[in-house]
Amino acid sequence: MRDAPSPHDGNLAVAVVLPALNEALTIEATLRDFHAALPEAAIWVVNNRSTDATEAIARATLAALGCAGGVLNELRKGKGNALRRAFQEIEADIYVLADADLTYPASAARALMAPVIAGQADMVVGDRHSAGNYAAENKRALHGFGNRLVRDLVNRLFKARLADIMSGYRVCSRRFVKNYPILVEGFEVETDMSLHALDKRFRIVEMAVPYQDRPPGSVSKLNTFSDGARVLFVIMQILRYYRPLGFFGGVSLLFGLAGLLAGWPVIDDWIRFQYIHHVPLAILATGLEIVAVLALGIGVILDAIVYQQRRDYERHLLNYHAQPPASTARPHGRNNDV
Repeated sequence: MRDAPSPHDGNLAVAVVLPALNEALTIEATLRDFHAALPEAAIWVVNNRSTDATEAIARATLAALGCAGGVLNELRKGKGNALRRAFQEIEADIYVLADADLTYPASAARALMAPVIAGQADMVVGDRHSAGNYAAENKRALHGFGNRLVRDLVNRLFKARLADIMSGYRVCSRRFVKNYPILVEGFEVETDMSLHALDKRFRIVEMAVPYQDRPPGSVSKLNTFSDGARVLFVIMQILRYYRPLGFFGGVSLLFGLAGLLAGWPVIDDWIRFQYIHHVPLAILATGLEIVAVLALGIGVILDAIVYQQRRDYERHLLNYHAQPPASTARPHGRNNDV
């Protein structure tokens, strides 16, 4: 096992990935901040169907800075699609993920990288809450409530103690990035990333970082209700896929209780008269109880399948050997600058 490279190791390839949708107001300052903080890093802007001057400003700024990297155009809208494109195309040892809206401090990037470089974490999350200023800077009360709701649900589900499930400021190892299938498309990707890391037992470290709201004139792409609904749907999907016994066991319990409620008059008929007067209720109760038994059986079968899949995934990780990238993070395959 080779020693983990230091942050200044010439063989360490660092890629800063900045998904951007209509960030013309902030993209130049973001690029300059990250280049100043990580001059050895390749900086990649994933332009996600911007209709303003984001792409042009990004290309001009990168050229002026003279740093490695470039602009990738992802035509499928959504942050999940943007990160999927970046993870497929960019080769690096360390991936620094951030937003292009000046909300996350580039100066904290090197500290976030340290646990990954030292081999202590597969993913380091910039925790916006513990520093205490996220609540003051965030002007969307319902968004904060949804954030806490999702965090509590995930922590209860996976017996974790994460403080910030939805942070967009993360540092990931190559091992995590190249073994993370992105199946979501939008802003729920951060939640999905945390859930995948918890389920597959990747090591997560959280570090408090300061957070500031967008500068005046910069508009958030988040929608409290639609994006909150998406995140909750992802949690339900994760529960169905990774905790099927709990999910289908809950469905079984609901149908079982409904069947018992519907069948109570039928039971009362039999106790009192030894005859069934409520025949429709008897049929309904029987159907509900059959569904309950089937749901429980499906949960048990899927739970065994998921267990086997986890074994297969662990074997895959044991056999995974990362190909060391070049000294500068780079794209591979087809031409990416489109």
